[in-house]
Amino acid sequence: MAKNNKIWLASPHMSDEGYEMQYVQEAFDTNWVAPLGPNVNEFEKELAAKVGSKHAAAITSGTGAIHLALKAAGVGEGDVVFCPTLTFSATANPIIYQNATPVFIDSDYETWNIDPKALEAAFEKYGDKVKAVLVVHLYGLSADMDKIIEICSKYNVTLIEDAAESLGAYYKGKHTGTFGEFGVFSFNGNKIITTSGGGMLVSNDEEKIKKVRFWSTQSRDAARHYQHSELGFNYRMSNVVAGIGRGQLKVLDQRVEKKKYIFEFYKRELGGLEGVDFMPINDWNEPNYWLSVMTLNGSIRPLDVMEALEKENIESRPVWKPMHMQPFFAEYDYVGSDVSEKLFGNGVCLPSDTKMTDEDLERICSIIKELWSK
Repeated sequence: MAKNNKIWLASPHMSDEGYEMQYVQEAFDTNWVAPLGPNVNEFEKELAAKVGSKHAAAITSGTGAIHLALKAAGVGEGDVVFCPTLTFSATANPIIYQNATPVFIDSDYETWNIDPKALEAAFEKYGDKVKAVLVVHLYGLSADMDKIIEICSKYNVTLIEDAAESLGAYYKGKHTGTFGEFGVFSFNGNKIITTSGGGMLVSNDEEKIKKVRFWSTQSRDAARHYQHSELGFNYRMSNVVAGIGRGQLKVLDQRVEKKKYIFEFYKRELGGLEGVDFMPINDWNEPNYWLSVMTLNGSIRPLDVMEALEKENIESRPVWKPMHMQPFFAEYDYVGSDVSEKLFGNGVCLPSDTKMTDEDLERICSIIKELWSK
């Protein structure tokens, strides 16, 4: 292998068995290339069965799935939606699509996800203005769901899980994305399995999922002519893309196993360096280890690591910049302290590509270790 061979943060990894092409070829052979067809129907059933949810709707993106979950929850103008600040903007943007108001909640160090204490404080501040809570399972780490569910039940609001990064992760033996009224998964190109682009909304509420499917196909009424009684969206997954997803789902467990191997390799090789720590793995949490993230609390900073890797053609990334620090969302309220800001300032996402070899991992660790030997 070339010394400067490109190593990606996380890139698509098709199955060695060619499962994806079998389903895609079938779509072509039968001319089912539209946003409907057998692969879409089966992908919904297979994904729902995999995570233990009763129903699912295949959508063009995880963002679109969050949007329709908020709509199905009745979120609209004047409503407040609580959202973790430490996340990608795709979690927060759909709140704006629905003309609602996001309020951002800080993280805790125990989970890196939404802090139940800050969430409780936010409810005390906003009361019955709150319509829904969006929870994220960041980097494949489960949020503290028991406490969050208890708070949401107390205030009688809809709980929506953004499990875009956590497909294959568990909280106390149950799949993330199946605790709230709605769960959202993403199949973007960098996710643990991919359809190139796509998402899935899961729920045990059959009527809500039927409604989401209706909205996602332009809200076309059951009439001979084109008739629309509600606002519609062009959000339905294509049969070709769903075929890729069906093949990828067959290797999800393998991908989780490799992601865990990568994380443990880094922790073993780098965990002893001064000031280095890694994302928290709790005894009630079985992560999917989507990205391996370390924090630095010494003289070596995240930028030092990222630049050293970049010089050797290796991709890495900062931790998500909190939403309350983003220019677009600066006007919205934030509840908490500075945990999310410190995680952003001290964190670096290491290459977590499931196609990496031990040689690749050794190369990455060697470059990082050199920073401590200077």
